[in-house]
Amino acid sequence: MMKNQLAGLMKQAQAMQDNLKRAQDELATLEVEGQSGAGLVKVVMTCKHDVRRVAIDPSLLAEDKDMLEDLIAAAFNDGLRRAEALSQEKLGKLTAGLALPPGMKLPF
Repeated sequence: MMKNQLAGLMKQAQAMQDNLKRAQDELATLEVEGQSGAGLVKVVMTCKHDVRRVAIDPSLLAEDKDMLEDLIAAAFNDGLRRAEALSQEKLGKLTAGLALPPGMKLPF
């Protein structure tokens, strides 16, 4: 491999690393909302799984404690799935041209 080809590859790798860092920083601020109970429980979190808000409809406060706990867990899980999907979408655009081994995820 010629020296200038190696330099070009290194430059591309650095650009990709910079783009991934920017995307990860963006994901830390992008919010998703998870819901359960037809919207009676809502959880807002970032794509880095930092929970920002939890909202519980007042009508649920008189309900069974176990049911309320289940609805909260379901809203969190819904939020996590949405955050993961949005993260994959954002990072997938950056890594679309890479030939990564099956099962390998970025960032490493």
